Amino acid sequence: MATQKGHIGITTENIFPVIKKFLYSDHEIFLREIVANAVDATQKLRTLASKGEFKGDTTDVKVSVSIDKEAGTLTISDQGIGMTAEEIDRYINQIAFSGATDFLEKYKDDAATIIGHFGLGFYSSFMVSSRVDIVTKSYREDAEAVKWSCDGTPEFTLEPVEKAERGTDIVLHIDEENKEFLEEGRIQTLLNKYCRFLPIPVAFGKKKEWKDGQQVDTAEDNVINDTHPLWTKTPSTLTDEDYRNFYRDLYPMQDEPLFWIHLNVEYPFNLTGVLYFPKIKNNIEIHRNKIQLYCNQVFVTDSVENIVPDFLTLLHGVIDSPDIPLNVSRSYLQSDRNVKKISQYITKKVADRLSSLFKSDRAQFEEKWDDLKLFIHYGILSEPDFYDKAKNFALLKDIDGKAYTYEEYREAIKENQTDKDDQLVCLYTNDREAQFSYIEAAKAKGYNVLLLDGQLDAPLVSQLEQKWEKTRFVRVDGDTPERLIPKKDESVNEADKAANENLTSVFNAGLPQVEKAQFHVETSAMGAASAPVLITQSEYMRRMKETARLQPGMSFYGEMPDMYSLVLNTDHPLVKQVGEGVVSATGEKLAPIDAELRGLQARRTALEAAQKDLKPEDVTPEEKAELEQVNNDIAAQYNQRNEALAGYARENQVVSQLIDLALLQNGLLRGEALNAFVKRSVDLIR
Repeated sequence: MATQKGHIGITTENIFPVIKKFLYSDHEIFLREIVANAVDATQKLRTLASKGEFKGDTTDVKVSVSIDKEAGTLTISDQGIGMTAEEIDRYINQIAFSGATDFLEKYKDDAATIIGHFGLGFYSSFMVSSRVDIVTKSYREDAEAVKWSCDGTPEFTLEPVEKAERGTDIVLHIDEENKEFLEEGRIQTLLNKYCRFLPIPVAFGKKKEWKDGQQVDTAEDNVINDTHPLWTKTPSTLTDEDYRNFYRDLYPMQDEPLFWIHLNVEYPFNLTGVLYFPKIKNNIEIHRNKIQLYCNQVFVTDSVENIVPDFLTLLHGVIDSPDIPLNVSRSYLQSDRNVKKISQYITKKVADRLSSLFKSDRAQFEEKWDDLKLFIHYGILSEPDFYDKAKNFALLKDIDGKAYTYEEYREAIKENQTDKDDQLVCLYTNDREAQFSYIEAAKAKGYNVLLLDGQLDAPLVSQLEQKWEKTRFVRVDGDTPERLIPKKDESVNEADKAANENLTSVFNAGLPQVEKAQFHVETSAMGAASAPVLITQSEYMRRMKETARLQPGMSFYGEMPDMYSLVLNTDHPLVKQVGEGVVSATGEKLAPIDAELRGLQARRTALEAAQKDLKPEDVTPEEKAELEQVNNDIAAQYNQRNEALAGYARENQVVSQLIDLALLQNGLLRGEALNAFVKRSVDLIR
């Protein structure tokens, strides 16, 4: 045939500038596209041979990648079916293209879609090339070899050429901006990333050996890929060690996996793969995106958020499906029916595998629970349907290490941990060392305490409260032991109430300033053997602050001060001693103040009763002024009262010592206050 010149059949003159501009961020993808095309051509030849339409030998076919730095070329060669001049005209020179305006508008943000949607896999080579040559010879008898050349414009040449063997050579003349693709290390990295499991051997140079103190090439091809990766094999032919070896190959620096799932589906979609359960103690983010997605053994992506539910992105391994195209786009994944079916299938397989492990060997499952729970809790929190699958094998562990299913735990604590309102109360700790005394106090009352110290245990608690009827979770330091699970309403007589008010005022006055913390002082009869002073924290506010750390939208809770209750044990001898001291030290000062307060309060009650049924405009200015004056007088008397009690608090070292001991136990005593406590402790010991 004579040399032919022509124009590539496209509907815009700007195809190559568009490719360079909009595919630039993914420019390394060209190597995958060209090598994948070479593999396809080779597999097609094998298919023809299996049907008897090709009589030649296909045993040792391969794809070769080579660099010629001097010539500035990167060549991808195959021994596949090759092309005739007519086939080049049909498959290379004609690009189905819908017009520049629609193209740019629809695909400007998605390079992968550009390639896949318009069959531009081969043309991605122009992202890095100033010229591309195709030298090809068809497998057909008496076929004539041809060479196609294009310099990145719509113009091309097609001419006869000498080529002894069938197949195709794609010769990329790498442009000045992309000389990195003439570096052996860079190409080796890309081949390892995109082509390491292709079904046809891919050779890149020769294997090397040490000789005379340096590395030299041998005669053996450097085949970079495993053509029969583990997931393509029948599970019954594989051993546990085979699966572990494959995992080590994929993730050389990772701990051994806990277990794995071999996926193999032919209908209603095609899917193979192996998914591993890694050990996940904490930090979800570092475990993400370890699943590699393949299409017919060609690497697609390791970002699989839209293919599997979010919590399954913590798994490691490989998914291979021809029903997911090479050039995945987010819009495609979100709408494709097959992808949704694949997602549902994988979720079910994971849940079934976990359930099977739990039922077949519960003891082993419990041993692995600490490595599994973050994954399972993430699934329960992020995937609404997963809770129903997981509730029968998800576990709760108490501080003694005993594990329960959800139903087992509810049944175990039902008798002893149901409060007066028929609510089941689940007590837990998230720090067994810091909350040791609270745990011991709860255990002394016969309560079971769960250990919930995982990264997602705080939101899990809220989720379980929604799922379980008439159940609430309370951290063990959320209240006094007596009030954690109230069995009846507390009643206090008037005399005790007055004495308790004096105590709270005294201890309030003795509280030091603690940054970003607010305290409410209260009293409770906790028994003489319990601590004299206890600090508890509001379950609601503490949980909101914990959630705020995980959800940026709730950050305002994180800015609020921590809310604590300082609970005085009115049964403890030291607190009783302080109470008795209040009476003896301040009785004379408080008696006239209290008498005056009683009179003022009676007067206020009478004034309010007189004005109760009147409209605001019917109350005279004199009456309003009198009520305001009474309120001011009451406030003034309370100020005098509190000052008298504060004076006692300042002089009584026991008050300060009890407060500081409680603060110290909770890690809240710092700086100047801690220094004062140490000095006071020394003085008290002398």
